[in-house]
Amino acid sequence: MQIILKKEVPSLGREGDILKVAQGYANNYLIPNGFAVAATSGNLKQLDERRSGIKKRQEAHLAEAEEQKAKIHEKSLTMIVKAGAEGRLYGSISTKDMAEAIEKDLGLAVDRRRIEPSDSIKEVGEVMIKLKLYPGVEASVLVKVMPEVSDEEEVSEALVNEEVKDEDASAVSAKEEVTEESKDEDLEVKEK
Repeated sequence: MQIILKKEVPSLGREGDILKVAQGYANNYLIPNGFAVAATSGNLKQLDERRSGIKKRQEAHLAEAEEQKAKIHEKSLTMIVKAGAEGRLYGSISTKDMAEAIEKDLGLAVDRRRIEPSDSIKEVGEVMIKLKLYPGVEASVLVKVMPEVSDEEEVSEALVNEEVKDEDASAVSAKEEVTEESKDEDLEVKEK
């Protein structure tokens, strides 16, 4: 079935595109949700009349996408989550979570369907994601996934660090004692 898109559909095309799709997809999803109309002769004539308006809107959307890209391209985003000892997350970070974090930290509202890869993040580390802001306009964002540190872990880490400092201090004082003893022995040998 041939259709005319009334709005941009990320996986399909832009406003004004004439496409051939499965009849069920058109009748059950695109047309009822207002994304498309059937490509009848009357709708095609209306499309020809609306072409200049569509072109202006597309140029405005392209300019807006370029402006957004300039704001966020190659920026980084840090997400702190609960993770196990080996760096595996308890749960995962979905594209919805990433979109919310981008909006909160970078100030850009992004549809989660425009984030690639669409796989969830399941481990601590860094992941480079792409945002498809407009056809032909993509921005890259580095997502740093850091493990959440609980108060108990901070306390135990501080204790471990304190123990290491104590061991280092005792090792240094023991070394100083050995050095002083060897100096005393050297003096005794020289005196004799």
